[in-house]
Amino acid sequence: MNIRLRKLLAGALAATMLAGTIPAAFAAEGEKHVTILGTSDMHGNIWGYSYEDNKESANNGMSRLYTYIQQVRAENPNAILIDAGDDIQGTIMTDDLYNKTPDEAHPVIAAMNYMGYDAMTLGNHEFNWGIETMQKITGQAEFPVLAANVKGTDGKYVTGAGWTIVDKGGVKVAVIGVVTPDVPIWDGGKDGIESCTFEAANTAVKSAIAEIGNQADLIVVSAHMGLYAEFDEDNGSDSAQKILDDNPEIDVLQVAHNHVVVNEKQGGVVIGGVRNSGRDIARFDLTLDKDNKVVDSKVEIVDMKDTAPSQEIRDIPLVKEAQQKTIDFIKGGTGTDGEQGKALGTTTAKFQPENEFAGLPQGKIQDTAVMDLINKIQLEASGADVSAAALFKDTSDLPAGSINYGNIFDIYKFDNTLYRVTVTGKELKAYMEWSAECYNQWVEGDINISLDPEYPDYLYDMFAGVDYEINLSKPKGERIENVMFKGKALTDDQILTLAVNNYRYSSALKAKNLVSGKKDWESSGSIRDMIVAYFAEHSPVAPEVDNNWKITGVDLQLSNPDRATLVKLVNNGRLASPKSKSINLNDETVKAVLAKADNITVDGTPCSVDFTVIDGVTYYRLRDLAAALTGTQAQFNVTWDDGVVITTGAAYTDAPMNLVTGATRNTVAELTATVDGAAASCTAAQVIVGDAVDGNYYVTAAGLNALTGAVLAETDGVLSITTK
Repeated sequence: MNIRLRKLLAGALAATMLAGTIPAAFAAEGEKHVTILGTSDMHGNIWGYSYEDNKESANNGMSRLYTYIQQVRAENPNAILIDAGDDIQGTIMTDDLYNKTPDEAHPVIAAMNYMGYDAMTLGNHEFNWGIETMQKITGQAEFPVLAANVKGTDGKYVTGAGWTIVDKGGVKVAVIGVVTPDVPIWDGGKDGIESCTFEAANTAVKSAIAEIGNQADLIVVSAHMGLYAEFDEDNGSDSAQKILDDNPEIDVLQVAHNHVVVNEKQGGVVIGGVRNSGRDIARFDLTLDKDNKVVDSKVEIVDMKDTAPSQEIRDIPLVKEAQQKTIDFIKGGTGTDGEQGKALGTTTAKFQPENEFAGLPQGKIQDTAVMDLINKIQLEASGADVSAAALFKDTSDLPAGSINYGNIFDIYKFDNTLYRVTVTGKELKAYMEWSAECYNQWVEGDINISLDPEYPDYLYDMFAGVDYEINLSKPKGERIENVMFKGKALTDDQILTLAVNNYRYSSALKAKNLVSGKKDWESSGSIRDMIVAYFAEHSPVAPEVDNNWKITGVDLQLSNPDRATLVKLVNNGRLASPKSKSINLNDETVKAVLAKADNITVDGTPCSVDFTVIDGVTYYRLRDLAAALTGTQAQFNVTWDDGVVITTGAAYTDAPMNLVTGATRNTVAELTATVDGAAASCTAAQVIVGDAVDGNYYVTAAGLNALTGAVLAETDGVLSITTK
């Protein structure tokens, strides 16, 4: 019986069982439960550590994943562990140490072996150092490494396998692995890449399913790509959705590559994807009847934020050695006496300006010393006329004082090489327009510049060697104005040379047909190595900004006092960061926020407290009052322990809450709280936004007095609190 017919029969059986025509006892007889755990995009983060910050992280890493994996295995011995790629690249440990010595044991693969993976799919970053390096490193795996759509010149799978079958508890699970076929776009020219054939993922999966035939009960596809096409929108060769559309035999689809949570079900197919660096794990649970036909399935994405790291993983000898080796490398190495090595260089001051709005990177909306430094180094190394580079991370900065390798990694996290390519003035401006698409268009009333959330941070390039303006009152594609080269207007037919990293050259300049020329020079080392060399030669390095570009076409109302109030509300956590959507003074929700801004005073100091008015009575959010009174004689803490718990005399310990905006409904009820261990009550309100209860109580001034014994005065609806 072929797989597709078996699926149809299984669906019919499941429907019959749900209809109740088969007794429940019969339905449960011989039932099996298979759990498939899916990781991906771990990017070399074994320990749960931020090397650029030289400190432990709190919510990621392979060690945390293993803690959860062990818990699931204890629950269900029929658990399968698979990975969808991008694992051996992404940290200083991998990129700057172990990937440069592929003949040596690799800590990521050692950790994966210990964790007991059943299969791994190649990701695009496994190809960053060429085919031979990839094969040497992944060849250390004690599990199948899959790439059903990548074959070498001999016509064989480049990893030796395209699919595998895992037998758990009498259920045979076929795992098919495919990587985005766009690898040559990013890594073309590297060792062996162009000699390989990268097939459309949907076609490769169809062929694999035919090869599997009736050998498996379940079909799992582990795809290192997003659901939707990245480049091939017409044919969907790099789309996991296309895989699913063309292969109805699939039971489970794991997606990856985009570093976003995916949790959905299409028909009977469960689909899951996770973020990067071991932040999440995808859990697929399938129930099968006695004939190994699926009768139920679900998917859950489990966040690692509350998971303790596994000491077992950290105690793997190679992992422990690699961790210390990397930390020593960041510090500049250690001598035989264990003393810290010499710094790579020094700076005279920090390089990034402070953000005006919390969460909105100032380094993306004005020229900064960080970007000018990177572009200066690229211009000097390449001899090009113009340079382009991106601020890969919003918080990237160089501190004042000593600089170590972690600081260099912080401002340039990818192991890119540098190209020089000949372009025309018209092509350069087209490239600049493409880059400027990352901004949202400014409209009247906007008080800040914002960034389109559909554009990842690493896609926005800033340019040196030319002066230019970005007019954000204009739509995408019409923003670049007044481009000047050496004091003269840049003409469309003018010939220039451009310094750009290998990734941007392939994935944008060529993939989007922005330039016709080819590279005429490539650096022998990485751009990161160039930055290291620059500090060795030029320290101390002072931050320098030439302000060769600026944003125009906007009126941010810098002198408007309402703007200053809104900036304060964002920065004290009362209003969400406007990074992806500008705050607009004409917006009704913004007007509602302003109505709640600085609406009470505590000992003469204005504070912002969320409130609601019901039948002419003003109710104030209890937690906001606690925050406003912290540090005064009337302070109290509010916590939740199966009910509201108030401790008088204690400072409020929770984070600030956003002010509620938008359409709301209100309910009034009696609140009974525990105050210093005793019950106390007052009339309170709850605010309902849409269908969701805000979850916090609002009390009147008199109600707070009744609960805490504080003395609050309210005059004409304005709360004025005096505690001294």
